[in-house]
Amino acid sequence: MAPSFCSLMSTPVAASTSISKFISDQPYLSLLETKCTTMQDLQKIQAQLIKTGLAKDPIAASRVLAFCATSPAGNINYAHLLFSQIESPNLFVWNTIIRGFSQSSTPQIAISLFVQMLVTSSIQPTTLTYPSLFKVFAQLGLARNGAQLHGRVIKLGLQADLYIRNTLLHMYANCGFLGEAWQLFGGEGEVKGEALDVVAWNSMIMGLAKCGEIDNARKLFDEMPGRNTVSWNSMISGYVRNGKCIEALELFREMEEEKISPSEFTLVSLLNASARLGALKQGAWVHDYIKLYKIEQNVIVFTAIIDMYCKCGSIETARQVFETAPIKGLSCWNSMILGLANNGCEDEAIELFSRLESASFEPDGVSFIGALTACNHSGLVDKANDYFALMTETYGIQPSVKHYGCMVDVLGRAGMLEEAQELIKSMPMNPDAIIWGSLLSACQRYENIEMGKWAGKHLIELDSSESSGHVLLSNVYAAAGHFGKSLQERISMKDRQIEKQPGCSLIEVNGQVHEFVAGGRLHPCASNIFSLLNGCP
Repeated sequence: MAPSFCSLMSTPVAASTSISKFISDQPYLSLLETKCTTMQDLQKIQAQLIKTGLAKDPIAASRVLAFCATSPAGNINYAHLLFSQIESPNLFVWNTIIRGFSQSSTPQIAISLFVQMLVTSSIQPTTLTYPSLFKVFAQLGLARNGAQLHGRVIKLGLQADLYIRNTLLHMYANCGFLGEAWQLFGGEGEVKGEALDVVAWNSMIMGLAKCGEIDNARKLFDEMPGRNTVSWNSMISGYVRNGKCIEALELFREMEEEKISPSEFTLVSLLNASARLGALKQGAWVHDYIKLYKIEQNVIVFTAIIDMYCKCGSIETARQVFETAPIKGLSCWNSMILGLANNGCEDEAIELFSRLESASFEPDGVSFIGALTACNHSGLVDKANDYFALMTETYGIQPSVKHYGCMVDVLGRAGMLEEAQELIKSMPMNPDAIIWGSLLSACQRYENIEMGKWAGKHLIELDSSESSGHVLLSNVYAAAGHFGKSLQERISMKDRQIEKQPGCSLIEVNGQVHEFVAGGRLHPCASNIFSLLNGCP
């Protein structure tokens, strides 16, 4: 007869030794610990445990549950079924199922289980219980709810636990509660990061970058007592997130000088930065780096590579990467469809969308944005209407503001201004600046002053300090020959001190990206450039 769980738990050291001996004495439990790699393996072993009567033993049941709940090869739904059949779950069992759901696609169930644990059992949570819950609140963006659990942790005197403190800090930082996160990190009155490890520093940097405080994130990054790959990646991805792509590439060069090996996440951030800058040579170098050092090429990496080549205008290379990719996620298809549509290959984009419908994937909202963009660029109004109907009626996808934006643009370009106006009025959400701008541009092209005034009024209402609405409305008046009103709109901008943002361009020279602003002389080589231009015939 198997020994009882209580008899094995007299002291922690004795418990560990006794449990290990108990497992080693049971051949099927030993197989579970050493040879079980799939759910099929697990179910075969579980069948033998049931035959021998060992399945009801708390240790055996907890080990089976742990594999199902926390192993990458496990099945959280099967784990939940097993959990429901355990008569008196112990603390290890409760922690295992809560942790399993915290890492699943339905993390909110972990919170329900925690409440169930408090209400239906006499088991009290420990320091190993709370981190999983704070991770759930972080993932769901529910820091206010997590703050209530934080209060419980303080009452129990558990806040000093490093793991709890780190997950709390991550929750607040990830949800944008920077004041609370900063307080846990150290705040102004103490030594920042005192008694905290690199995980806490990384969480604080990621939180600052996510909230747009990228300069403060960099300041903290520079002050770190020790950095790991996550630290560098957090800072690089933070720069990309905040549109500072040149700074991201410069920081990567520093990372290379420090001889820190980049992870796949770092390289994806660099590919995104290269895509935004149109830095083809830099992006191709990253692609070569991935191949040379055999970085794992998963769906995320392939999507970033395809997206980079598309946005840098190298559509044939993007197509080659797409066609030869051993694994194609839906995101790969979407990037390729949108890339073809934006690079003058509208027919190929529509054809690829048809291939997607025939593949094992079901198109999503992003897929339809690609298809509608292709229709927009090629003026296929009827085809766009068909796609819009297909999306809503066949696939049940609720149109977003981007889908409406594509439809307004395609109608406006075709001169169907009344139809575009009616579509805007029927939108269940408020139109954004892109939609009003598209309609205004169409009004300028087709000299429709009244509708232009209507669209311009709404665009200016969204942000009266933004110059685009005033400039577009001025252009509508000018296109219709109303030069006095056009000039009046420009004077109004000047009176309100609204400045038109100067245009800029980017070029890549020897792998380095240079930005030039219209009329600007801030580039370090500006004097030499203007001397050369002035000498040109």
